[in-house]
Amino acid sequence: MSVRIEKIAAGELKAKPAGENLGFGVHFTDYMLVMSYRAETGWAEPVIKKYGDFSLDPAAMALHYGQAIFEGLKAYRGKDGRIYLFRPTDNLRRMNDSAARMCMPPMPADEVLAAMKQLVALERDWVPGIDGASLYIRPTMIATEAALGVRPAREYLFFVILSPVGAYYPEGFNPVKIYVTDNYVRAVKGGVGNVKTAGNYAASIMAALEAQGKGYTQVLWLDAIERRYVEEIGTSNIFFLINGELVTPALSGSILPGITRDSVIKLARAWGIKVIERPIAIDEVIAALEGGALQEIFASGTAAVISPVGALNYKDREYPVNGEMTGPLAQRLFDELQGIQYGEGQDDFGWRVPIE
Repeated sequence: MSVRIEKIAAGELKAKPAGENLGFGVHFTDYMLVMSYRAETGWAEPVIKKYGDFSLDPAAMALHYGQAIFEGLKAYRGKDGRIYLFRPTDNLRRMNDSAARMCMPPMPADEVLAAMKQLVALERDWVPGIDGASLYIRPTMIATEAALGVRPAREYLFFVILSPVGAYYPEGFNPVKIYVTDNYVRAVKGGVGNVKTAGNYAASIMAALEAQGKGYTQVLWLDAIERRYVEEIGTSNIFFLINGELVTPALSGSILPGITRDSVIKLARAWGIKVIERPIAIDEVIAALEGGALQEIFASGTAAVISPVGALNYKDREYPVNGEMTGPLAQRLFDELQGIQYGEGQDDFGWRVPIE
């Protein structure tokens, strides 16, 4: 598919925000990529055009039955001035996995990646040049057929919007405090917890608000059946360094298979660190903290990259982690991943994709 570009007049372009005022997901660029699907004809009409509102029928099926999926990745401005993506093919592959689970049509991933590169290249001046900032890329697909009835829609809209962002957490790379909830659950095996569908995030808001009301940055979810086994943190996967071994919950069907999670596992194993993917109970975590065996806890995700955990609250008791300091492994992983993403470090895995 060829992508049509509708150029915007110079006088209609937005003013770019100052680097210190970026926030996360607050500002949006001038252009977006849009493509439509009909069951009879497939995907067609890809266009890069001015960022703006959509017109949806009130009966659009995404509004009623939740067929809505998305991804998140970033573009980075290297010290050499070039723009880089990080593992974009993996994000698009995961989006197609989400589409399959939600009974939505797969995207032509190679063609979408080429179009996304065109979009980022067109918006290259929006990629921040300050340390730690990047251009967040949000591909999304929603069901747009106007009909009532629980079934797969026959019409969809795919779009990509861009947002220059700073640090995801106000704390930046400093350790965050995490609240363990056993009142609410995120997902259950056999459900949709392992895909990026909008409803997963809607279901997480109440627990997140409760955690924030108690002074904590994010929620650590436990499994939905026994409310015993650790699953993930908010929008991130979770890792525990216990007696020199890196432990992370196994992908059991209710945990999102994070791209950064996979990157952490591959890097750690390449460094000779033993990585174990297995169920880990919150009681085991607390016992390891109390006994001194637990050296570090950190989360991984596209938005924050690596987020060290300085304290856990479980059953109204707070447990400090590593003296509430960033651990050496979390720091090393953060530095290594940032080096690859910004074009400074050696990319032994071929994860960095330049925008020409």
